[in-house]
Amino acid sequence: MKSAFKEINKRRRHPDYGLLLAVITCTVISILLIYSIHSNNIIGKVGESYYKTQLLTGALGLVIALAVSQLDYRKFVRLWMLYVPVSLLFVALTFTGLGVKVEGATDVAWLNLGFVQIQPSELLKTAFIMTFAFHLHKDEENMNKPLHMLLICIHGMFPIMIIALQKDFGTAMIFGFIIASMMIGAKISWKYLLAAPFVIAGGLVFLWNFVLDNMHKQRILILFNPGTDPENLEYQQDLGIAALRKGGVFGMGLFSDKKYVSVPEMHNDFLFTHAGQVFGFVGAIGVLAILAYLCLKVYSNAKNARDSLGKFMCLGVFGLFLGHCILNIGMVLKVMPVIGVPLPFLSAGGTAMLTMYIDIGIVLSTYTHNNKRYNMFYDEDN
Repeated sequence: MKSAFKEINKRRRHPDYGLLLAVITCTVISILLIYSIHSNNIIGKVGESYYKTQLLTGALGLVIALAVSQLDYRKFVRLWMLYVPVSLLFVALTFTGLGVKVEGATDVAWLNLGFVQIQPSELLKTAFIMTFAFHLHKDEENMNKPLHMLLICIHGMFPIMIIALQKDFGTAMIFGFIIASMMIGAKISWKYLLAAPFVIAGGLVFLWNFVLDNMHKQRILILFNPGTDPENLEYQQDLGIAALRKGGVFGMGLFSDKKYVSVPEMHNDFLFTHAGQVFGFVGAIGVLAILAYLCLKVYSNAKNARDSLGKFMCLGVFGLFLGHCILNIGMVLKVMPVIGVPLPFLSAGGTAMLTMYIDIGIVLSTYTHNNKRYNMFYDEDN
């Protein structure tokens, strides 16, 4: 019997504990911050369901991530014909009567299933990372040939155009981060890199003239001319900065008798403002350090993956997390427009929490199915 258990333990693949610790730490901080907002009644609409949902999805997500980590990524990535149609169907349903606009959002990007509301674009991100990684892996040697590059670009632009139709430009930008990370990792030719700024510039001109509505334009313009917006769209960001300042060096604490600054969507996209308010400058830097470590850990898995498929998948997840961090923190600090991008494993949101744990499971799978062990800075043979 002992020998049987010993053999099972030998075959069991141990996950990347450093990465798991960073993710769990972010989840615990998230639950504490959301509970603090609810307990102190900082913004009245945040009931106990928010932190309970965060606790439930965090626990369920951890189980799913550990389960996915034991599966061979080279096998489940080939099942794209199962998960891609489902994710696209859910996104398509947002354009029907089932699509809803949640409070605080300007886009109809949620799906009301009766018993629960989900954001299908989060599922699409994960499906896209796997399919795009598989595409680059299969076409790695020929990707810089014009026809092959055209097909890769079509593959990349397809989800961006769908999400842009929802007016969810923040998520569309996240897809841009994912694509850029994976394409650079696939060693795209310098000729395409030189052409990229001109293509992006042309795309931005098209967006400005034919896609963005007046409110989205105003959110961008006020960054260059603060205090000139007649609709006061910068009010939310000004309150966020006020909350960060009120935290001082060491913060007010999670449960203070003093009056907290109330920021719209503080439990969601602006949760970092409450982190600065309760933990202070030192604590806010600590949160950023954990997120930076998380991103570097994912990048480390990409660098040390056993094959290009694993590398591209990890790079996609790296681009996902990095994009979320940059856009969210930039939005909070008023150097970027308000675009509704949550902070990974921190902002309230069940769909985002679960799908990001699935993404972590994918990264863990590349780690557990590697032929060598390594840390963030050097390789170590078995």
